[in-house]
Amino acid sequence: MVAEAEPPTVSRHRDVRRPGLMIRAPTPPVTIGIVVVLAAALAALLWLPNTTLFLEGFLFVLVVPALVGILVTPSFAMALGGRFEFRRSAFLTLTTFLLGLPLAAIWRGAYALVPGDVPGLLYLATFLAGPVFWFRHLTLYGVSRPGHGRTVAVSILPVALYLVALYLLIPPSFHVLLVAIASLVIAFGCALWLLRASDRPMRREFQISGVALIRPLLDHVGRRDSGATAAIEAFFLRTAIPADLKVRLISFRREGHPPVTVALPTVHPGPFAALGASDLPRKFAEGLGPSAGTVFVPHTPSDHDLDLPSEAELGKVTGAARNLLASLPPPRRTRYGPLVSPGPDGLARAQILGDVALVLVTQAPAPTDDIPYSLADRIVREIEAPGSPAVALVDAHNSYVEGQGDIIYGTPTADKLLKDVRAAVAAAEAAAGTGPLEVGAAVRSGYSIGSDGIGPEGIRALVVRCGGRTSGYVVIDGNNLVVGQRAPILRALEEVVDVAEVLTTDNHVVHEVDGGINPVGERYPLSDLVRDAKEVLTRALADLAPAETRTGQVDVPDVRVLGPGLTARLLTSLGDTLSMFTNMFPATLLLLLLGTLLVTYALR
Repeated sequence: MVAEAEPPTVSRHRDVRRPGLMIRAPTPPVTIGIVVVLAAALAALLWLPNTTLFLEGFLFVLVVPALVGILVTPSFAMALGGRFEFRRSAFLTLTTFLLGLPLAAIWRGAYALVPGDVPGLLYLATFLAGPVFWFRHLTLYGVSRPGHGRTVAVSILPVALYLVALYLLIPPSFHVLLVAIASLVIAFGCALWLLRASDRPMRREFQISGVALIRPLLDHVGRRDSGATAAIEAFFLRTAIPADLKVRLISFRREGHPPVTVALPTVHPGPFAALGASDLPRKFAEGLGPSAGTVFVPHTPSDHDLDLPSEAELGKVTGAARNLLASLPPPRRTRYGPLVSPGPDGLARAQILGDVALVLVTQAPAPTDDIPYSLADRIVREIEAPGSPAVALVDAHNSYVEGQGDIIYGTPTADKLLKDVRAAVAAAEAAAGTGPLEVGAAVRSGYSIGSDGIGPEGIRALVVRCGGRTSGYVVIDGNNLVVGQRAPILRALEEVVDVAEVLTTDNHVVHEVDGGINPVGERYPLSDLVRDAKEVLTRALADLAPAETRTGQVDVPDVRVLGPGLTARLLTSLGDTLSMFTNMFPATLLLLLLGTLLVTYALR
């Protein structure tokens, strides 16, 4: 099971990427410096070779209104009930210059070629006000406050300052003033049309403004703002459905050493960021409390149907788990064995730990991803029998290829998984004995989601020794492992223990980066991953101490989950919104430019 090969093509995968709403802007000093350089370039297009106009226009028409806009927009937006940070204000101004420069270059080039047919440069300077106002209003409406009445004042402020300074420098004719007014009216109409069209898919499907969710999403991701989190959770709760969930705990009680707990809730660690059940490993460890010791929360068979819409719903599950931990019964069976595989091509490996058979599922070296709870529940019901150990399934989630690897109920792969789990449990039973059990654990933390693709729970290692053999588990707090990286990690781990497996938690908090999925190994070098995994497993081995295993399962009724179809509906609506926006953005910009040009030619 260790050798990696080229993955076959498998077709079904569902994942929730972090919506692509965040771009890392330069720091404000860098942004302002770029704005000044762009202002000089725009001033050259507008007024050179007239040096006097160039210098005065550069300073008073372009730089001063731009800087005033950068400084005043955040406080003005807040005074009108919105919020727009200084860094974003600077970046918005930079973006408007990037929008205006090519338009000015085209106009100036045409003016140089056919000056008699192209309106003069004062008309050009006036013409630029419309696109800038259009873009500012789109941005501020979505990011600051989704309301045209209050947003328009913030949107137009630097544009108005620009026009006033321009006309003080070069007094306009009545026709130029009419062009300025017409361009701003057309710009506002085009912005209104674009925003309404882009909002339509979410309103049609969920009766809510998708644009109104942009600000809460940004505040949740960037600030963990409680009000923003509540707003997004309220959106998910509107369509959530009740479900009966389960939690199994495997507790290793060690005299003189902190306990170790493996928590297996039937909860998917999504939808994204830290919403609901996302960041599940950290939240679950905190919910169990200090008495749980070192907590491992590997990925159980589940998909986005079992995402929880709010932390309150997750609290029902962690509360039940905490009560279960305090009342776990003494073990009935004291048989323990190593982690074993029934064959080289099996999808499952198992280990007997007293009253429970811990079963790990992976399709590696082929892509491996979500296993629906319905399939896992069928497998457990068919295999468990009175007097035999309970079956605890874990989805190793350790071979990522985008769009591939789900095991779908009713497919040949699902049937094979049932047979392989049965065979793995039987092989584990045959390998188990009544010897003593030792358990050790270790944690390595301090990783960065953005730089390393690893969540707050870091890398955790569990070592189980029984019958003279050691089995090691390394659990990485991340969303899957890049295909091909499992094998070299296992080779390094099996220099420390007899048999090992590497797993990920599928924690969707790591989606808070550009690119969304952020699998382990994409950002963090494989050599460093191998080194860290081996180091933490070595420390877990040194932590070995005699242990007793207790296990139990609790039903948690009436927990609200996203349910079947919500993810597909949401992704479809977001896809339609993105498609509508990407089509309407150039269309409305083109309409704005053509409309303003027609007015300019009609009035010049």
